[in-house]
Amino acid sequence: MAPRTTREAPLSTPPFSAVIRIASQDRHTETESAPFIGGLLGGRFGVDAYARYTEQLFFAYRALEEAAEQLTRDPVAGPFLKPELMRVDALERDLRHLLGDEWRDRVAPLPATRRYTERIAEVAATWPAGYVAHHYTRYLGDLSGGQVIRSIAERTWGLEHKGDGVRLYVFDGIDNPAAFKRQYRALLDALPVGELEKQRVVEECRNAFALNGEVFAELGGLFPLSA
Repeated sequence: MAPRTTREAPLSTPPFSAVIRIASQDRHTETESAPFIGGLLGGRFGVDAYARYTEQLFFAYRALEEAAEQLTRDPVAGPFLKPELMRVDALERDLRHLLGDEWRDRVAPLPATRRYTERIAEVAATWPAGYVAHHYTRYLGDLSGGQVIRSIAERTWGLEHKGDGVRLYVFDGIDNPAAFKRQYRALLDALPVGELEKQRVVEECRNAFALNGEVFAELGGLFPLSA
């Protein structure tokens, strides 16, 4: 009688959302470890540093949401464009509170922010899956870790009154953030592109974190930590 052979179960393929998270973890950690972010989270800066940071986020989100108008019907990017995620209106209200009614005359993108927004515009116009990479890193980042910044801003600079100044991090249309993030990751898992395209998306996520890191580096030059 021939000996029985055991067949090993095939290794399961991790969901694409997990692939992205794991593959970009090192860049994510580098970005979060920037001295400017450490100083911001440590409450070591004045509110002017927080306002300048918010100002740079305004330009990033404006680039994302201007591009969203042309991608609403796109089969790849369209499903991610949830109205409850949109942040520009909230950021405008925050900047009005932080900088005054004439805030538009006072804000300007840093060179690194300009490079970041130009890349967002480029992929939005030519590569919807690449746009998804930037959408994911920005919106899910502020829906998750951004809540820590909100808490510190409220406590450190007294921005809790009516929520003005921290509305970027207040997602009124999302009652259950954990469930929303699961749904978002399910969309990533079902992204209707091939494996080679997914690899490119992973690299663009890493690029998005790197571009954010450059913004933080320039902010760090404007607001150096005192010894």
